[in-house]
Amino acid sequence: MGAALLGWSGLAIQLYLLLIFRWRVEASLIGGLVTFFSFFTVLTNTLAATVLTCEVMSRDSAGRRWFLRPTVQTGVTASIVVVGLAYNLLLRHLWHPQGFQWLADELLHDVMPLLFVVYWWGCVKKGTLRLSDGLPWAIYPVVYFAYVLLRGQLIGVYPYPFVDVDKLGYPQVFINAGQILLGFLLVSGALIGVDRWRVGR
Repeated sequence: MGAALLGWSGLAIQLYLLLIFRWRVEASLIGGLVTFFSFFTVLTNTLAATVLTCEVMSRDSAGRRWFLRPTVQTGVTASIVVVGLAYNLLLRHLWHPQGFQWLADELLHDVMPLLFVVYWWGCVKKGTLRLSDGLPWAIYPVVYFAYVLLRGQLIGVYPYPFVDVDKLGYPQVFINAGQILLGFLLVSGALIGVDRWRVGR
């Protein structure tokens, strides 16, 4: 329950900060919501918080059963690990947030990835994964990348500097995206390997 609350809290703080900024500059709040959900970090933390919430819910439902499938839980784990790695390796040095923005950043990029990996290690059923499971998980970041390119083409705004076509050009952006996708597949493979190792010990 505590991990789920931390995840929802980080998302709520980030959303509040974004909307209050847009309100102060008299920008569209609906546009703010679209911007909020245009970040891979936000989408992935939403998935992670949903999984953790389903874990502590007692009421059964088809949605709850789906989110608690080991393959879904592990796919979310791979995604949130990439969130933490990408932020700390590629983005952290670009800015130095303060106050509540610092708190939101830490919760979404450091605390939640760590807590979710701990949850996956201790609470997710092991022994059901196959190496081929990593390919369906990769659909999520690939579709997200396509959305980012389409949105950027339409409004000229990109959520992350390493996918900014206007500054880097398409060849470099595709190279950057390919490297991140490779990292995602390596993380997925490592999780599947750990899953098999835990069963075979």
